[in-house]
Amino acid sequence: MNKIVIALGGNALGKDPQEQLTLLENVAKIIADLVEQGNQIVLTHGNGPQVGQILLAMDYANQNGGGTPSMPFAECGSMSQGYIGYQIQQCLQNEFKKRNVKKNVATVVTQVLVDSKDSAFQNPSKPIGSFYTKEEADKIVKEKGFTFVEDAGRGYRRVVPSPKPMAIVEKNVIKELVDNGSLVIAVGGGGIPVIKEKDKLKGVAAVIDKDRSAALLAKKIGADMLLILTAVDKVYINYNQPDQKALDRLTIKEAKDYMDAGHFAKGSMLPKIEACIDFVEGNSGKQAIIGSLEKAALAINGKSGTIIIDK
Repeated sequence: MNKIVIALGGNALGKDPQEQLTLLENVAKIIADLVEQGNQIVLTHGNGPQVGQILLAMDYANQNGGGTPSMPFAECGSMSQGYIGYQIQQCLQNEFKKRNVKKNVATVVTQVLVDSKDSAFQNPSKPIGSFYTKEEADKIVKEKGFTFVEDAGRGYRRVVPSPKPMAIVEKNVIKELVDNGSLVIAVGGGGIPVIKEKDKLKGVAAVIDKDRSAALLAKKIGADMLLILTAVDKVYINYNQPDQKALDRLTIKEAKDYMDAGHFAKGSMLPKIEACIDFVEGNSGKQAIIGSLEKAALAINGKSGTIIIDK
């Protein structure tokens, strides 16, 4: 039995809850196939659009009266984990029942520890929430101390840091559930970022890369494989160029050489490659795969996707 951590990309989730639920019904079929093949699955997922929608709604309600309080970003992240996890587990439960598969499914709202001294906190770069005029942004900066940047002529948006994950707070709970045979959904959206302050956990306004957190989770629970599902079947070099080339297999050294040559885009493939290296490096015999959702079963069996190995 393979223990596999699967990171679902944004293409698996919709633009609103109803579209998302429809798409997840198809995801559930694919995951159920993998379970029936004898694999032990742990699911992680993105939450970028969803947490943005929650933050936007909270900001709008706060700005337009009605006594609605402003909602901290960490709490918005936890809300997105809860509702996305709820929909995934419901779709899986329905699919397992249809197939008469006896499998418990649970979502763990997960905190991920980051370093308060991470350099990302001095260089916020991840846009979130609403667009504002310069005057509105300046007023919020004065009142709340947020950081804003001009976004492609569309207005000003708040930016938050994107620190590296250091530890998964609920790791032991997740591992216990997995070891007992449950399918667990955890570390949604990269996890809720928390720091330690006087030996107490405290949520912070930040976004952790979901693939890096998935790699950390895979290492901590002793997974055999990290599977990152995205919109393409394989990793490419010279992507969208006349000489583009699909890669079937990469060693860590080859992946790093391609990274240094600038083949992987910072906002798309680069963090996925980095996460795969994080999982495979020093984890002898384990492998990471980047592939498409529709061909997940083929990827696990080495017939699709790009496999990253130590050497």
